[in-house]
Amino acid sequence: AGGGDLAVAFLWNDPDAARALSAALRREGFTPISLAVAPRGAETLCESISGSISLPLPAAAPSPAAAPGVAPSSRVAGFYKLAVAERRRLLAERLGLSASDLAALDGGLDAETADHLIENVVGTFALPFGLALNFRVDGRDVIVPMAVEEPSIVAAASYAARTVREAGGFRTEVDPPEMIAQVELRNVPDLAEACRALEGARGAILDLADRAQPNLRLRGGGCRDVHVRVLDSTTLCVHLVVDCRDAMGANLLNSMAEAVAGRLAVLARAEAGLRILSNLCDRRLVRVRCEIPARLLGDAERQGQEVLEAIVAASRFAELDPYRAVTHNKGIHNGVDAVVVATGNDWRQVEAAAHAYAARRGRYAPLAVWTEEPTGVLLGALEMPLAVGVVGGSLRVHRTAQLALRILGVQSSGELAAVCATAGLATNFSALRALATEGIQRGHMGLHARSVARSAGAVGPEVDDVAEELAASGDVKPERAAAVLARLRAART
Repeated sequence: AGGGDLAVAFLWNDPDAARALSAALRREGFTPISLAVAPRGAETLCESISGSISLPLPAAAPSPAAAPGVAPSSRVAGFYKLAVAERRRLLAERLGLSASDLAALDGGLDAETADHLIENVVGTFALPFGLALNFRVDGRDVIVPMAVEEPSIVAAASYAARTVREAGGFRTEVDPPEMIAQVELRNVPDLAEACRALEGARGAILDLADRAQPNLRLRGGGCRDVHVRVLDSTTLCVHLVVDCRDAMGANLLNSMAEAVAGRLAVLARAEAGLRILSNLCDRRLVRVRCEIPARLLGDAERQGQEVLEAIVAASRFAELDPYRAVTHNKGIHNGVDAVVVATGNDWRQVEAAAHAYAARRGRYAPLAVWTEEPTGVLLGALEMPLAVGVVGGSLRVHRTAQLALRILGVQSSGELAAVCATAGLATNFSALRALATEGIQRGHMGLHARSVARSAGAVGPEVDDVAEELAASGDVKPERAAAVLARLRAART
């Protein structure tokens, strides 16, 4: 290849094997360039133009999880009833995790490492890390990690996913990972002439931007287009449209904007102003759909068609009223943000983009709507911008975020974005169903009661006993919990 020998290796997802292979290749006179990781079970193959070599590699332990190339099932009956240690054991068995892998669930970030992430560090802040189950996304089972402090979100996502699973699962569509870097040009003497000059230099601008991030081109990304926008009588804004591949893209976008700013100012005979990415990633949209027959919506108290119509009416309320739409979208972000945080991504950016997109037509609107199809099924459809990454940022050092991606089994930013948005549609469905039927507080307060019981000092089985009585009484307060706990303990003595 290029005048020399080429060795290609396919190996198990095993870092030790990768290192052993690299060392062996070097001993044989080869210069390893990259190692491709194939699904577990692939045979090791090293070929060169002049011949082949056979290298012994560490044997891969058989996986107790799914068959090769098949994602483990996301259906785990009774998972919520297990103790934390049992849940961890089951997760390890499903995904083939080691004790070292599981250790990342105990925080994943020490104070010393945190001190290199932000300034003036004095410690770290923990959030509950849970698993939403039952998800089937584009025909693949997905166990969805969530980092969130609010009770009921994980349970609501799992409930919705189970319902949708019975109807065939969620379907997604993800745009290419294109983002915008902006360069502001001030004091432009002639807008028309400046626009012609900038548009005429499109090729040179693209090349200059790409030279600022050469590795991005090697990964198949790069600057794709240049757009010029007139903001007022003396101000232009140049947009660089950049394919960020599997990164969220903030740093590389800012670098590109800085690299081209001087050249753009010369072309426009203007002064370069701000040079920074735009977090309104409206070229990087995710769409999620699901269809649920009415028969899956009923319960002991209500017919399925009645529930379907109630959900449609609740969705319509959000379309009509921005005050309701904000709360509707907050319910979507309950799911989206929990996955974004768990995977070490920037939830603030995700929120800002989504709310701007919701108001793109001049009136704040819901990101997801629910309608009844002519066939009588409930159709849920979500569309939102979502820029997330599976490389870079805190992922380099945060072990829990790394483990979250492994649990998800995603390989690209697009796959991660699809799961994040799917989680949002799931929590939205559960919220609307609760609102339209029993009311949001019944389920939410039942779970909140457990937290209150723990805060009152309940341990072990006492937690459920106290929580059950609090929820039944409707008085879910610390004082009430303390009184119930004291009475239960007195009755046992």
